[in-house]
Amino acid sequence: MTNSSFDMPPSNFTISHEVSRALKLSLPIVALESAVITHGLPHPHNLTLARDMESRVREEGATPATIAVLEGAIRIGLSEPELTQLADAGDVMKISQRDFATAITQGASGGTTVAGTMFAAHAAGIQVFATGGIGGVHKEARFDVSTDLHALASIPMIVVCAGAKAILDLPSTLEYLESMAVPVVGYQSEDFPAFYSRQSGLKVNVSVASPEEVVEFAQAHWGIGMRSAVLVTQPIQADDEIPKQQMDPLIARASQEAIEKKIQGQELTPYLLSRLNELSNGRTLRANLALLLNNATLAAQIARAMARKHRQKVI
Repeated sequence: MTNSSFDMPPSNFTISHEVSRALKLSLPIVALESAVITHGLPHPHNLTLARDMESRVREEGATPATIAVLEGAIRIGLSEPELTQLADAGDVMKISQRDFATAITQGASGGTTVAGTMFAAHAAGIQVFATGGIGGVHKEARFDVSTDLHALASIPMIVVCAGAKAILDLPSTLEYLESMAVPVVGYQSEDFPAFYSRQSGLKVNVSVASPEEVVEFAQAHWGIGMRSAVLVTQPIQADDEIPKQQMDPLIARASQEAIEKKIQGQELTPYLLSRLNELSNGRTLRANLALLLNNATLAAQIARAMARKHRQKVI
């Protein structure tokens, strides 16, 4: 499974020249989501973050492919004006897998979630994706399970994250991933991170020490016929973390307020993240930005290691 097998995706996809060239030449590419731009961060932090993540990927020698839907077209790779348009758009769709047809038929624009980004990236032939934290099983209603988990179970990509969002039921989320045969690989850590915090009290399946080991693991996983993603978890850096014992009371308060206000579905996660930023006096926003950039760096290193491995096989 390499970028050299690149085939053009369906007609509703538009791939930028830069990403198209990288695909054809089997150069390292990192997919980046856009729901964090449209729904995850306030303006102007969202635009600054989008630019900075692309810069981090380029600094590591890879091509960034920010994915979004603009006026009904699924875009793989955005220009600077398109990033600005998305960040300034205001009330746009939050697009998971089920929402693409709606956006296409209505000519709408929106930010793609983890699941939506994985779907589009895989269709374009991209194998590595960097995000902040995956969705999972909600504490407020355990039947509310993020589509991210279904995507991880069925789309063979390397997904780099800082664990699942701390607002979720982390033990149940890990149980779901186990049931769906999704390996959770800790990067230089045996602990499953809790987004803002380096440790959750839970363990990953296996720990690896380098980008090359991530690629070796992924190739072994897919080489025996597995079709699930490889979830690579990287703890937030120590200087940026908010310890779990400080976060837990804030999460409990925000969660209770969401229940009282009957906030649910796609509105729940944005509400909780926004409320946590208020309760923490901005600390969660700063942590979120830091871990996103950290994950973009690692994903680019993994993509570069994957491209090297491919070149060695070709030679």
